[in-house]
Amino acid sequence: MTPAPPSAALLGLFARTRPTRDGAVLLRSALHARRLVLLKALLVRVRRHRAELGDGVEDRFEAAWRLLERAEQRAPAAVRDLLDYPTTGGWLAAALTAPPGPELDARLAHFDALALTAALRAGCAPDLTVATPRGTLSLTGLGRLLTGADRVAVRTGGRHAWITPEGAGPARAVLLPRDPRSGHPTGADPRWTPVLRLPGGTAVLDDLDPYRVPRGGIGNPPRTGVEAGPVGRAVWAGRWRTALRLLDATDPARAEEVRRLVRVLVPVAHADRGTGPFGATLRAAPGAVLATLPEGPREMAEVLVHETQHTKLAAVHELVPLHTAGPATVHKVGWRTDARPIAGVLQGAYAHLALTDLWRRAARSTGLSASWRTRAGQQFERFHHQVGRALSVLLESDELTNAGREFAHHMRQHHARLGATPRALR
Repeated sequence: MTPAPPSAALLGLFARTRPTRDGAVLLRSALHARRLVLLKALLVRVRRHRAELGDGVEDRFEAAWRLLERAEQRAPAAVRDLLDYPTTGGWLAAALTAPPGPELDARLAHFDALALTAALRAGCAPDLTVATPRGTLSLTGLGRLLTGADRVAVRTGGRHAWITPEGAGPARAVLLPRDPRSGHPTGADPRWTPVLRLPGGTAVLDDLDPYRVPRGGIGNPPRTGVEAGPVGRAVWAGRWRTALRLLDATDPARAEEVRRLVRVLVPVAHADRGTGPFGATLRAAPGAVLATLPEGPREMAEVLVHETQHTKLAAVHELVPLHTAGPATVHKVGWRTDARPIAGVLQGAYAHLALTDLWRRAARSTGLSASWRTRAGQQFERFHHQVGRALSVLLESDELTNAGREFAHHMRQHHARLGATPRALR
């Protein structure tokens, strides 16, 4: 069931970009409702195109569906967490848009692993064979197992899972102990690589999932996903820890919002030498921040706040359309060299309004380092002006809905308060 749209009061709070607990609850509910709709749409698509599927594809999909239902009955919270994981959205988007034939068959093969992940997390005891394309078993949100085979047999018992490559004897089986509370595989087998749990929260660094970045990369020029490796992972974890510490000292509410809404960091490659820092959020995978490694904690903090706003605004627009669809007039904005459609203007203005709020607080705080205050002051002056101009574009546009125009008015009011005394921010 789709959650009710936000009240006028809550929509106004969203427009100010300030974190609210009620807002976070609504966003999570909206995300889950959308995932269920997309998953049901995939089931309908599989049945509609059954004649075009490869041998056994539909049967394997239906078996995986039944296993997912079984896991959901046993541990609904664990399965909901899995379905809402960002890369699950990336896979659904790919499967729903793949043309019938070999490409769709390949996307559907991932459902085997998704259902197995649900079963492991729920504490079910499956005894089944699953596809492992290119010799890899990807357990969503948990990690990756190198199998060396196209299919593996999975058997569980107690707190262990035995995974045996097809055609191999028991001696080649991988024994993965399972955490008795979470169902997560553990163990030190060199063929198993878990995602990295980031410190100070529940987020992970996922540089393993095959659906963490769309095929062909993201951005222009396109960036592809990279594996950080042990040393790189430690650097990312350090950036995350120090960025959250900086946000805790600057704006504790925003730090808590990042902890609630950012579930995954996805490292991506620099497009080419000389390109600057990059961050992105995929509409299909809210809660994932795709980024090149930020230079330091200040830059990481800014990326996290910036991308969190994109996740929020995309979810709000799903519940209450803020602008009309379709290409139309494009507009220049101060933070981009290319002209943007009204949707891009709104997204950019919203994210930079949140950063302007953050920078103002940082610049006026006496308990932060001089370097952070100096950078924040410079960024505030630059973007306060640019956001003001973008808000004028929005309010003069006929492409906003009535709700979108009201939303933009609330944004402008907050923007005006940012130029006032610190008391006005509270």
